[in-house]
Amino acid sequence: MADWNPALYTRFEDERTRPAADLLARVPLDRPTLAFDLGCGPGNSTALIAARYPDAEIVGLDTSPTMLHSARARLPHLRFAFADAASWEPERAPDLIYANAVLQWLPDHHSLLPRLFGLLALGGVLAVQMPDNLSEPSHRVMREIAAYGPWAATIGDPAVAGRLGRILEPAAYYDLLAPLAEEVDVWRTAYHHRMADAAAIVSWVSATGLRPFIDPLDEAQRAGFLSAYEAAIDAAYPPRADGSRLLAFPRVFIVARRAR
Repeated sequence: MADWNPALYTRFEDERTRPAADLLARVPLDRPTLAFDLGCGPGNSTALIAARYPDAEIVGLDTSPTMLHSARARLPHLRFAFADAASWEPERAPDLIYANAVLQWLPDHHSLLPRLFGLLALGGVLAVQMPDNLSEPSHRVMREIAAYGPWAATIGDPAVAGRLGRILEPAAYYDLLAPLAEEVDVWRTAYHHRMADAAAIVSWVSATGLRPFIDPLDEAQRAGFLSAYEAAIDAAYPPRADGSRLLAFPRVFIVARRAR
């Protein structure tokens, strides 16, 4: 995919940061000395960690140069580095590995989550939040539109582009980590974000989930795809009592602590 767009991503920063704050609020650590923010993006989640743990060494990691540049400009007193969560290994064991809205992009969670958990120091915490919205109209419509029209051959298999099969059921994450952990907390929450109109919903997903579908397209194909997608979104999310739309956004949360 093309590099991420921090400006587009942060257009809905309050909404995107709310689950990051909810995840951090459940982390059972008082004074971690070393924390990593995997997939830190523009630094909005890293800022939360720094505010809660001002004495900790905090490192933000991402694979996007533009996101890292944005994060460094926002938090110049913290360290940010290029790293892929799929293969990353720290030089020393951290007390907190915090992964907000990043692991859904990676495959093989049966291996990935236990591997990350095993990198923790004794008593350390793995905290994960992932969108679980692939069955929502916003993402179902992406796959339906990708399957027809002049862009279908360019996009390829909509299931692959849409990352189907990567997210496990919440109970499966519990079963993966419970034999390894002192305690595991798993929950699923659906947020309902107020959007001004269908175009706002398209703008939201254009920064994240829609990217695998539209990034490979040329300008004409992209315009055609987005026009068809917005029309479908307009029908899938009807106006509410005040004229706005509600974007339902389920997310899975996992907090697991290593034995001390």
